[in-house]
Amino acid sequence: MNGPTTEGRKLSRSFGWLVLLGTLLVIAGVIGLIYTGVATLTSMLLFGWLLLVGGLVGLLHAIESRGTSYFWLGVVVAALNIAAGVVVIKHPEGTAEALTMFAALLFLTGGVFRLVGSVVVRGPQMGWTLLQGAFGLLLGLLVLFDWPHSSLYVLGCFFSLALLFDGLGLIAIGIGGRRIVSMVSERLDESVPAADEPITAPEDEQK
Repeated sequence: MNGPTTEGRKLSRSFGWLVLLGTLLVIAGVIGLIYTGVATLTSMLLFGWLLLVGGLVGLLHAIESRGTSYFWLGVVVAALNIAAGVVVIKHPEGTAEALTMFAALLFLTGGVFRLVGSVVVRGPQMGWTLLQGAFGLLLGLLVLFDWPHSSLYVLGCFFSLALLFDGLGLIAIGIGGRRIVSMVSERLDESVPAADEPITAPEDEQK
């Protein structure tokens, strides 16, 4: 009887940690939405350090695989990652401007392709596709017309929204998981007889 209860408590505790982590991510996302400039610089610095650490790890793997045909390719890729990481860390504002321009162009091209594709294909989802294309085109134009000032808040806003929605997802998973564990534990407790309850044999065996 103690086994299922103990396992249920462990699972419930694990889901509780998910709720706590999700709450922290939601708080970080809300703070990032308030201070988008700080969130933008933070995301750029994190991006730079990820490139730098990834490049160093890739360089170590390349050194371990020396003598193979992929050695020089691994060294070149690692060196490019390290160089890009150093540039991003030293110039986060310029990197944010370049990535914001790239994001605006992606929104523009994606919106144009959706608009043209929906008009040409005229499928059952034409209205929804037109709305998506128009929204992407409008968003790209807004970001592009306000560039480079838009680089101070666009990436930070996206980064903060990602944290916010990831946190809400973890909270939902944690709360739902704890409810399921609680329901299963209650069913198990009802199905298992108590320790002081006598176990009676069937009537046929008693006769």
